[in-house]
Amino acid sequence: MDPNLPAHRAVTVIQLQDGTYTYADPAHLPAPQAAPQQIVQHIHHAPPDRTVQRLALGSGVGAGAVAAGVYFGPLLVGVLTAIAANLAMLTFLAAVMVWGVVTVVRSVGGTDGKAAAGAVRKARGRR
Repeated sequence: MDPNLPAHRAVTVIQLQDGTYTYADPAHLPAPQAAPQQIVQHIHHAPPDRTVQRLALGSGVGAGAVAAGVYFGPLLVGVLTAIAANLAMLTFLAAVMVWGVVTVVRSVGGTDGKAAAGAVRKARGRR
């Protein structure tokens, strides 16, 4: 810097109330007002009806348990439903086959078949 030049002064441009601009010396301006403090608040909502997943995450089990619950939960329900349907079908088939065998034995066996059926009926009645 050249020592012969005057010292640099910061000059501020301000807008007056009538809309015109002018130069102002910062030393003569009023002290700047502090900006109001901003408060940023984040509100997080949990998805509805995810109790098992929230419990798994909250107990420190981790995301693996959540993924397993989400994936294998409906899969387990489907498998159990299929097993129940298979068992119901097998039970129905067994009842039909027993009914068919009893009917054939009664009709073909004559008096021996009727006596055997009566013995079975009496044995069931005792229990």
